[in-house]
Amino acid sequence: MHKRDAARAFAAAAFMLLAPAALAQQTTLAPRDVPAKTIPVPGDVSPQLQAVIAHPLRSGWNTPPTTPQGWQQMANSEAEAAVAVVEPMAKRLHVKITQGTIDGVHVYRVTPETIPARDAKRLLIHVHGGCYVLNPGEAALPEAVLMAGFSHIPVISVDYRMPPTAYFPAALDDAMTVYKAALKMEKPQDIGVFGGSAGGALTLEMMLRAKQEHLPMPGAIDVNTPMADAVDWGDSSRTNALVDNVLVSPSGFCESAALFYAHGHDMADPMISPLNGDFHGFPPTILLTGTRDLLLSNTVRTEQKLLQSGVPANLLVFEGMSHFQFTINDQIPEDRQAFTELAAFLNRHLGH
Repeated sequence: MHKRDAARAFAAAAFMLLAPAALAQQTTLAPRDVPAKTIPVPGDVSPQLQAVIAHPLRSGWNTPPTTPQGWQQMANSEAEAAVAVVEPMAKRLHVKITQGTIDGVHVYRVTPETIPARDAKRLLIHVHGGCYVLNPGEAALPEAVLMAGFSHIPVISVDYRMPPTAYFPAALDDAMTVYKAALKMEKPQDIGVFGGSAGGALTLEMMLRAKQEHLPMPGAIDVNTPMADAVDWGDSSRTNALVDNVLVSPSGFCESAALFYAHGHDMADPMISPLNGDFHGFPPTILLTGTRDLLLSNTVRTEQKLLQSGVPANLLVFEGMSHFQFTINDQIPEDRQAFTELAAFLNRHLGH
């Protein structure tokens, strides 16, 4: 057979394989059986990120606490390590951290030492990640410090209430209290909202709540690796299981944490799984994830729904990164690149 004829025959066979009629004849949707394999650290990322990728799986990922006291102890223990990186990073990025309250909600103000004239009237609201139960206090601030440092826009980080002292919808209520106060400080188009993981979900939930309450939308939002569907984490939660060295598995500690936060509430409620909500009218959105992220699919599905709803959306996917690993250290080149791009997006869209 001539090479051209062979190529045509192959293309025809492939088309028949994927044709709707052929698919309709399938009686079962068989899962893919993947043999055990070793996945090397990618060689096309910085040495600093390679070290992060090579780190062992998170300890205790499959032994979540079973009592309120256990969750509190876990949050306190992990917070100590997170707080240790905040002050040195703030110093390197030339931002100042102060704390206070806004209408009864504890907040941190993260203020760049130098604020360009165009950013003097801009304001960013930050809602932190941690599966709704982790990163209290200053432990919430690495993402806020990075954003303030790279955007040169003042940030208010919401230290929202968490279990075991407050359950759903306390986190969302606190975030909305601060957002409403921000609307009195600056024009809506000059305000941005951002967060990652549970903070990414909360950012989306805030937009849904703002629509319900007929509040103006902010100028732009940044939704990073969001827990957008707490019921079904999507395809990557299977394909990246035991590859993502942060969340590790869809049946690990983060699922238990979300259930603990929900406190018996329906996990499919859009105020916990915002992917079930209506995204029409949302502001321009940027999303970030990594190829090893357990929530890669949640991020992709969120971007698709935004686009289908007529919302301008940009998706950034970083090579080799697991869940939320772009916030670890401003000295990692990929982390710097991530926040350079996130900040540029917000600066482009705010004020319009």
